[in-house]
Amino acid sequence: MKIALLSYSTKPRGGVVHTLALAEALAALGEDVTVWTLGRGGDAGFFRPVDPAVRLRIVPFPDGPAGETVGARVLRSIAALRAAFDPAPYDIVHAQDCISANAVGRCVRTVHHIDHFTTPELAACHERAIVEPYAHVCVSAAVATELADGWGIEATVIPNGVAYDRFAATDRAARASWRSRLGRYILTVGGIEPRKGSLDLLEAYALLRAEHPDVRLVVAGGETLFDYRDYRARWERRAAELGLAPVVQGPVPDDELPSLVAAADAFAFPSVKEGFGLAAMEALAAGVPLVVRELPVLREVFGPAARFATTPEDLARELAAALTDHDPARRTAGQDLAAHHTWTDTAHRHLTLYRTLTRPAS
Repeated sequence: MKIALLSYSTKPRGGVVHTLALAEALAALGEDVTVWTLGRGGDAGFFRPVDPAVRLRIVPFPDGPAGETVGARVLRSIAALRAAFDPAPYDIVHAQDCISANAVGRCVRTVHHIDHFTTPELAACHERAIVEPYAHVCVSAAVATELADGWGIEATVIPNGVAYDRFAATDRAARASWRSRLGRYILTVGGIEPRKGSLDLLEAYALLRAEHPDVRLVVAGGETLFDYRDYRARWERRAAELGLAPVVQGPVPDDELPSLVAAADAFAFPSVKEGFGLAAMEALAAGVPLVVRELPVLREVFGPAARFATTPEDLARELAAALTDHDPARRTAGQDLAAHHTWTDTAHRHLTLYRTLTRPAS
């Protein structure tokens, strides 16, 4: 089967991580897989090496004019990918985001999570990318329920996999190196942005410091299509007001990320909107205590393997408990959960869906 998987970026965001891992798992099962994406800012490759069994088609996407709005950049992204992509050679065209779904027309679409945009171009892009695909995948039942309730669309639920061995078997010297640089730390991955609940985490960290003054907050990641400079400025002002100096690592090289995660004393995941929580599942694979936002989707995915919080006060309390919780049963439960989510299983379930979609009508 010839399969095209499409994404909007080469950067290390959750949807891109998903696309590459799924493509490699499908190729390992003998399928003919090509990943299409936009090479933003001159990128000629992805943030990590990709198995050579997967074909890559990276469409050049130069930076726009000074002052280009998010809406204009989205429309330019759709146009660039649409002009380059030919669906004719493929049995399955599978878009992983609203930009690629708008670009390619008839397709399967994975709805990782449902956003609510105010920018007109983004709102229209998001709506078309939900209603126009002929088949839908969701990475959790909670998101599938949102899709059914909001649009009357029935999606196939296929959870993410996780690169379990990559996070569970990290190099001891690499972990020690992070600890020597950072000391004890709480880690969050995903950058500083509204969807990641960054301001709530900052407030929680201020409360936590009263009890654990030696613990640092480390923020990794943050590559995004959107412009969160105003939110980032608010976050930095609030940190200064609170007398805090979190460590903002920014994007971390892919080969260094597992040891950064594994060396953390706790992992904070206070997102206000998620579809699965892949970064949090990677933390469980590494055996790191996990605190997440009280959301139906995160209850579904993580259950008893995580601690849950709603307010900054809750976050501070649960993070403090995670720092002092040495119960091996919870850690084992988290690692068992992560080990259960394999990309091989995810690929098999996608193939089952693809075959129903390509089967000739009787």
